[in-house]
Amino acid sequence: MAARAVAWATAQHGNPDYTLRCLAFVEDAYERSNAIELQGAANAAESAALYALRPYDRATPPPAGAYVFYACGGLVDGVQRDWGHVGLAVGDGSVVHAWDVVRIDDAEVVTVLQPAPGWSAPRLMGWASPTDVLRGHAPRDWDARS
Repeated sequence: MAARAVAWATAQHGNPDYTLRCLAFVEDAYERSNAIELQGAANAAESAALYALRPYDRATPPPAGAYVFYACGGLVDGVQRDWGHVGLAVGDGSVVHAWDVVRIDDAEVVTVLQPAPGWSAPRLMGWASPTDVLRGHAPRDWDARS
């Protein structure tokens, strides 16, 4: 499942449709490529709180398909708060994530990207394994295999 999610996500490189919708992007990567429904939170910060995050270690990067979480905040629909940011680990130390467009960056480089106006720079928090991300998933109603 993780390999299909990463393949779907990397194929979206350059897509502007997920601006300020990073959690929707990583969830779509799993859901659309595997015909499943994930049980998640309303934003990346709330989603990060659902998992026991593992610390990020450059020497042993997260496996492909892991969610890599960042703390950051800004204004969305008139509400200022810590919304967080999340990307999908590619497996080589990089993440595919929705920023201004879907990008592929080294996980640590994300912390120095120019944030949207009024947003704080992202701070790398840690990662959740594909097993954790997929816990509690269900086949979609329209999935012929269900």
